[in-house]
Amino acid sequence: MSHFFAYLSRMKYIKRWGLMRNTREENIQEHSLQVAMIAHGLAVIKNRCFNGNTDPLKVLLLAVYHEASEVITGDLATPIKYFNPEIKTAYKAIEAVANQRLFSMLPEELKAEYSPVFFPTAEDDEHWQLVKAADKICAYLKCIEELKAGNQEFIKAERSILRDIHSLNRPEVRYFMERFVPSFGLTLDELN
Repeated sequence: MSHFFAYLSRMKYIKRWGLMRNTREENIQEHSLQVAMIAHGLAVIKNRCFNGNTDPLKVLLLAVYHEASEVITGDLATPIKYFNPEIKTAYKAIEAVANQRLFSMLPEELKAEYSPVFFPTAEDDEHWQLVKAADKICAYLKCIEELKAGNQEFIKAERSILRDIHSLNRPEVRYFMERFVPSFGLTLDELN
């Protein structure tokens, strides 16, 4: 018997943005879906508009599982995770142990398929960069959502995350931010 998918189903219980007041809570399961959709979009944009050579389906797969270790570690708030180099290094080690634990739950005959998800290699670096960019974009979209709902608690985070996004200096990210992000500030009537 394998507990792998039962553990992953618990992603819906891990809340994000734990240090901030939210008008709407967000869990890592729904966050992972949004990151996967946007990361896939970034890969397609990169390939179609900027002569990229990434595998959009691989990017999608990596994004689906990018927060999986948090079913064991929980979500550590970004200001804590990156407070200093020692905490960042320690947290990376904890994530690695959690990934190993999840991976160990898989039956032997399936491990080869899941290995790239839990143990990234240098050859997947570009794919992971797109997932990380999508993760940042999703954080920014959360800020837009909260600010639109009147939650001023997200003002500083919105500015900081937008600076981080611009510093990525990636054409596919710039394209996405210009073409798709403005719609997130609209009402349903305005979208129609």
